[in-house]
Amino acid sequence: MDHGHKAEDILTLVENGEIALGYQSSSYLTDRVPELGFVDLPFLFSSNAQARAAMDGALGSFLAAKTEERINYRILGWFENGFRHISNRLRLVHLPADLKGMRIRVLPSDIHKRTFELLGAVAMRMDLTEAIAMIKAGTLDAQENPLANTVTYGVHKFHKFHTLSYHFYISRPVFLHRPSFDAWPADLQRAMQKAVTEAVAFQRKLAVEENEASRKIIEDAGCEIVELTAKEHEAFVAAVAPLTVDARKMYGDAMFKMVPKA
Repeated sequence: MDHGHKAEDILTLVENGEIALGYQSSSYLTDRVPELGFVDLPFLFSSNAQARAAMDGALGSFLAAKTEERINYRILGWFENGFRHISNRLRLVHLPADLKGMRIRVLPSDIHKRTFELLGAVAMRMDLTEAIAMIKAGTLDAQENPLANTVTYGVHKFHKFHTLSYHFYISRPVFLHRPSFDAWPADLQRAMQKAVTEAVAFQRKLAVEENEASRKIIEDAGCEIVELTAKEHEAFVAAVAPLTVDARKMYGDAMFKMVPKA
């Protein structure tokens, strides 16, 4: 982004071999790999431990294989973008009704867009760079991100109201240009796999620390943070229930069985 690229450009830069290694939220790939839309489902996971077990286990392996079938990648692991929360410039959000009419940026995923439409918001798919510019200009009412991203992008300077909704858990595949990786000697391939595995463990630990630090930064900036009650949380889950019904028709039960019990 500092060099004038959109956030999504990392996908094609690696696919074309202009750079060897990258990572990006899996939601950016759902148009090309429909199975990745499964992990975009709202409230699919209830904890970091459950989500990590899924992505490090059968579900992550299945999604990596489906991605490699369609894109020139070799996937070696899954970083944690983590649970996402809602921020906005207009009002406190306790219930879906509070989102009615809000213009909110979502990732380039049809499931993300449909989620916020069911919650009553006006969902707008757009790249991060465009969204940040609109947030600063006050022409975009809301966004959803992990707290660390909200702080990194400076959104908390423009959005006073934050709701810990835990609505999506997003992973970021660590992918390499496959022809380059496959041409490496076996010992180098093993070394890269080991390095990525260690990096994933380190990054996930760091993500937890950054989440805690980011919450304090948001609070210190004078923002208000809403922690949903159990009843309020259930109202959000109920509002997006049609997506789970549709997902069972689209994906069948097999992928749901790959999700470890909470």
